[in-house]
Amino acid sequence: MLLDDRKMRILRAIIDDYINTAEPVGSRTIARKHELGLSSATIRNEMADLEEMGYLSQPHTSAGRIPSDKGYRFYVDQLMEVRQLTPAEIESIRSTMEVRINELSQLIRQAAAAMSQLTKYTSVAVTSHKKKSMIKAVQVVPIESGKALVIAVTNTGTVRNEIIRISESTTPDFLNRMSNMLNDKISGLTVGEINLPLLNDFSHLLGLPDDQVSPILTGIHDCIKQIDSPNVYHEGAINIFNFPEFRDIVKAREFLHILDEKELLFNLLNDNTGSNEITIRIGTENELEEIKDCSLISATISFNGMELGSIGILGPTRMEYPRVVSSMSFIQKKINREIKKLFGESDDSKDTY
Repeated sequence: MLLDDRKMRILRAIIDDYINTAEPVGSRTIARKHELGLSSATIRNEMADLEEMGYLSQPHTSAGRIPSDKGYRFYVDQLMEVRQLTPAEIESIRSTMEVRINELSQLIRQAAAAMSQLTKYTSVAVTSHKKKSMIKAVQVVPIESGKALVIAVTNTGTVRNEIIRISESTTPDFLNRMSNMLNDKISGLTVGEINLPLLNDFSHLLGLPDDQVSPILTGIHDCIKQIDSPNVYHEGAINIFNFPEFRDIVKAREFLHILDEKELLFNLLNDNTGSNEITIRIGTENELEEIKDCSLISATISFNGMELGSIGILGPTRMEYPRVVSSMSFIQKKINREIKKLFGESDDSKDTY
């Protein structure tokens, strides 16, 4: 059964009111606060129909109604009007993200901080681990007798380093020559294309015994493999305590537990990959039992068809969807501009909504 215009107007009024107050909404409240041109009795009858259709539910202790997940879904898909950010909100994002950023993980983490600060919800973010980062350069630098530092740099500006043990007889000249030979061999390859057998293939060209070369190559391999391991971040975890839905200690503990489980968070956000569209999952649409009372609004970050990560906002289903979606859209565009800078591409566009 399709909703007629009157039911849609009443449903939108109820959801807007409930988002603002966290209190069940009655027909008298709707009649008084919203200019619908309907009597309280008419609104009450329509609310009963909306409940029967699954768009509303009635808490046992209240005469008012609250939206169901189905109601929120209809609201998001059909009724929501995404609002523009204010100049102050745009400036807040700029000030958080205008710090000098040299690699992708920093950028995504700053974006998560900006989202949490702006929306007052909890933000989550991950970087991709699809092994598609391309090696730009590797350098092995002596730091003290018997130790060296491996530095690996990718085309996205990601830098990883690892301290390795080397033979005390290994000279700086040898490490420099080894680095140059290695770059000739692997520069331009993706992380997924580089493995230990590939590195060992040219060990005989270095003119040192295997027991000296092998630990260095193993250290280089381990450093490179760190590059595309997923980084998982969250910001504003304590914001959840500002919402009455999470004053229940059990619910709050379950929510915080999810934030501590990096693999769960990664999988949660990774479900959104493959699309640049903002994705909204409401309540029971989330597979994880611990967030069945939450909504997740997320977006994939990509560049030239390569998925680089995802960012999301996690909060109660009674979320300010219009504000969060507009914030996510703006920050996604901001990230894309900053990524172009990381890749060395110019972008003259301005931070306008």
